[in-house]
Amino acid sequence: MTDNKDDKTLSVTGKKTLTLKPSGVSQGTVRQDIGRGRTKAVVVETRKRRLTRPEDEKASAPVPQARPAEPAPAAPRPAAPAAPRVHQPSAPQQRPPQPQQPVRQERPRGAVLHDLSAGEMEARRRALVEAQAREVEETKQRAIDEARRKAEAEEAARRAAEDAARRAEEVKEEGTQAQEVEAPAPAAVPVRPSEVRPAAPRPAAPSAPVFGRSRKEEEEEEERGAARGPARGKVVAPAPAKVPARPKGEEDRRRGKLTVTTADVDEEGAPSRGRSLASMRRRQEKFRRSQMQEPREKIVREVVLPETITIQELSQRMSERAVDVIKYLMKEGQMMKPGDVIDADLAEIIATEFGHTVKRVSESDVEEGIFDVADEEGELLPRPPVVTIMGHVDHGKTSLLDAIRNANVVAGEAGGITQHIGAYQVEQNGQKITFIDTPGHAAFTAMRARGAQATDIAILVVAADDSVMPQTIESINHAKAAGVPIIVAINKIDKPTANPQKVRTELLQHEVFVESMGGEVLDVEVSAKNGTNLDKLLEAILLQAEILDLKANPNRTAEGTVIEAELDRGRGAVATVLVQKGTLRPGQIIVAGDQWGRVRALVNDKGDHVKEAGPAMPVEVLGLSGTPAAGDKFAVVENEARAREISEYRLRLARDKAAARQSGSRGSLEQMMSQLQTSGMKEFPLVIKGDVQGSIEAIAGALDKLGTEEVRARIVHSAVGGVTESDISLAEASNAAIIGFNVRANTQARQAAERGGIEIRYYNIIYDLVDDVKAAMSGLLSPERRETFLGNAEILEVFNITKVGKVAGCRVTEGKVERGAGVRLVRDNVVIHEGKLKTLKRFKDEVSEVPVGQECGMAFENYEDIRAGDVIECFRVEHVTRTL
Repeated sequence: MTDNKDDKTLSVTGKKTLTLKPSGVSQGTVRQDIGRGRTKAVVVETRKRRLTRPEDEKASAPVPQARPAEPAPAAPRPAAPAAPRVHQPSAPQQRPPQPQQPVRQERPRGAVLHDLSAGEMEARRRALVEAQAREVEETKQRAIDEARRKAEAEEAARRAAEDAARRAEEVKEEGTQAQEVEAPAPAAVPVRPSEVRPAAPRPAAPSAPVFGRSRKEEEEEEERGAARGPARGKVVAPAPAKVPARPKGEEDRRRGKLTVTTADVDEEGAPSRGRSLASMRRRQEKFRRSQMQEPREKIVREVVLPETITIQELSQRMSERAVDVIKYLMKEGQMMKPGDVIDADLAEIIATEFGHTVKRVSESDVEEGIFDVADEEGELLPRPPVVTIMGHVDHGKTSLLDAIRNANVVAGEAGGITQHIGAYQVEQNGQKITFIDTPGHAAFTAMRARGAQATDIAILVVAADDSVMPQTIESINHAKAAGVPIIVAINKIDKPTANPQKVRTELLQHEVFVESMGGEVLDVEVSAKNGTNLDKLLEAILLQAEILDLKANPNRTAEGTVIEAELDRGRGAVATVLVQKGTLRPGQIIVAGDQWGRVRALVNDKGDHVKEAGPAMPVEVLGLSGTPAAGDKFAVVENEARAREISEYRLRLARDKAAARQSGSRGSLEQMMSQLQTSGMKEFPLVIKGDVQGSIEAIAGALDKLGTEEVRARIVHSAVGGVTESDISLAEASNAAIIGFNVRANTQARQAAERGGIEIRYYNIIYDLVDDVKAAMSGLLSPERRETFLGNAEILEVFNITKVGKVAGCRVTEGKVERGAGVRLVRDNVVIHEGKLKTLKRFKDEVSEVPVGQECGMAFENYEDIRAGDVIECFRVEHVTRTL
């Protein structure tokens, strides 16, 4: 495989020839690309340049070496003395050209390798390095492309296996005969996992040449044939893709082929759970509906509505979006949030508007069987009458009750007026009568209404000297609204100015017809001071009670009304109750309003502990968890769990209703605008602590009536009990004043108030409290601006004086003109300017005022546009303090 020795040839088989090299010959190695990413090393020899004649140099000039990036064609030469011949194996025929391969500088046969300069050797070396770098990059890119193609093939095979498994599952569920599942891969015979045997290793093909060609050359020939495509007229079956579903490990190689049976088994051999046929049908139906854009049929639901519900909860029960409910409310003028609480009526309107049906339920079912339990007729027994004493303030209601009870209650009331509801029981001719004393002041309207609702007979006390007064009329209205009969007690007949007939006549105007005037209302003239005709009054009460035929069942659980509630320092929460049905005993569990507790003791009106309280008997109940509101119903329950459940329901109900009122009050757009307009209203914040619940209600009602469009009283907090440190902190945070009605602050609260500079005002008469708050609220009113006219002056001439400006020469035509007062410049009955006078002179002297008929000179401050004929009006402004 080598040429003769004279030509100094080299070997291309990769091995150096064992020949002696003459001096001046150097060898080098060049890597040659032979296609399909394969290269081989070629040994190149160079010899030194020989000195020849110039004409010989021209004839044998070496070919200029170009850079690999810029190849240049070699110039033809007529002859070349000697050149290394490169022997290459016969290349396969029709080899496709390899584009963008590194350019290799090959010399043709017969070319002479002359000596290269150092620059050319360096350029050649750089070209080799760059070619090797490009070759490495191309190898990496080919590896990346091959990995991507393999991953895509694996993903396709995995999807095909999943489709085959799903179709097999459908066939199995439908119960049809087993059919071959068509798949891109050739059908595989189902094999149980236990029957899978590892495939025998395939013997390696011999590398010896077959029929003159090596195994490697045959593989290359097959690849070239596949690239060219099948030969004409031959049918070639497509080879199955050998793409594993995932990279195989050692266990996967031994598992065998992937079949329908093995695809439905997980890694541990257990059957894997696939999609059911129904799931596939639902998925197809959903896809078809999304493609066809079919509107979903609206489902009409039965919405269960409690008494209060949030918008979010309502939307969930309707299966509607909360945003749609909010949009509907905005169209109706209501601005609300999903968390706002609405009542059942509004919720029913919304649900009906959205096309749903409504079922109203009440959480009050928890109270069933406690209140208003019907009694059988045979169990009813006579009971004492409940009498309420009503009338105007200072007409002698409490004095009359004192005379009947032989007690002195008036001395215990501050200011001589009743500020609490008192309940007492007296005995007359062996029969008991229960009395309820109500306040007569205008602030105690709610307490009078409660007294009328819990009573059987109303005694209207009217002073013979004062006759009918405003609270008398109000008491008549309360009694008529409650539907109870009235007995008129004309008091103070011992006074010289008493006129009972005038009282009877004025009562006719309010549809109260006494017997002496031809009506049916009983009237008795009494004197509480002297005790006159008190027995006649009691007989009239018993007569009226006999007509009413009052009965109750004492042999059942107790039920009644809370008359008053207070917080006693030593006894805790104390509620004055009136038992209306049944019998109340110590140890029983009662629910009063939103409070509950076990009865520890029962105390009557004389301060004695009693063992039981029957119908129509007023007692004080000790043992409640808190102070209930006056007017609440109370009842006995069987156990603590039931009592706690009812109490929590009532607390939640009160809280939700308050929230609903608050959200409704700010809801509509018109109300929001009105709130913006009244945002400038001044408020007088107050913290009120009282001895009983009724007094706090009366104070709150009286202060609410004091409010105007400019100022109002805002009660930050009100509760029963003394003033505590928490009240001081609340007042300090809200800049509120603290009012104590018949209560005092403890030592810690007083010290905290002194440190914070908080004022605590104590009262025991509601008149004084209301008057002081009224005066304080009047201080918040802006003073009234009152203007007083002084006089007019007419401008006769205008003078322009140096360093002074324009001065008007005037004559006072009406009233007088004062310096320092306000002035207006009127031109053609139009006010041009309003300001003050800078100077007022009479001749050359400054004067304080100029009377009518005299002339003077006047100049305005910062204004000089004055003309002859203008009128100057002089006035005085006063600020007057306003009161409520």
